[in-house]
Amino acid sequence: MSTPASQGPDGTTNGQPPANDPDAIKAEIEATRAQLSRTVDELSHRLDVPERAREKAYRARDTAVETYRESPPAVIGAGAGVAALLGLLVWRRRTKDRRVAERAAKREAKRAAKAAAARRAAAEKAARKRARKTAKGTAKKARRAVRRTK
Repeated sequence: MSTPASQGPDGTTNGQPPANDPDAIKAEIEATRAQLSRTVDELSHRLDVPERAREKAYRARDTAVETYRESPPAVIGAGAGVAALLGLLVWRRRTKDRRVAERAAKREAKRAAKAAAARRAAAEKAARKRARKTAKGTAKKARRAVRRTK
């Protein structure tokens, strides 16, 4: 709503008819209604997502058709590039499972090799311990035998 302004020499407010004139008030109300209607229409257009998406799709299609009419080899090259990219993506997705399985098999083989090395090291340690114990026992028996013979 507008605020009252000071009256000019001709009895109007800043070139506008006086605020208490019923026709002026009606005209101002109609102008405000029209502005509000335009604002509501603009907001409803902005919030109509499916319609906006459809418009963008039509615009993109029209642009592609126009570009093709202007330069067919460029459009064909771009189409081939997109097709190659899609083919590469499909190929990578299909071979991904195989690559993942290969990596898992390598990790498992590495774990198994480490476990085998640990078992081997433990067995060697146990063998050394037995050998020391046996050597100790043999040396002890030899010392006893020497003492008995003296």
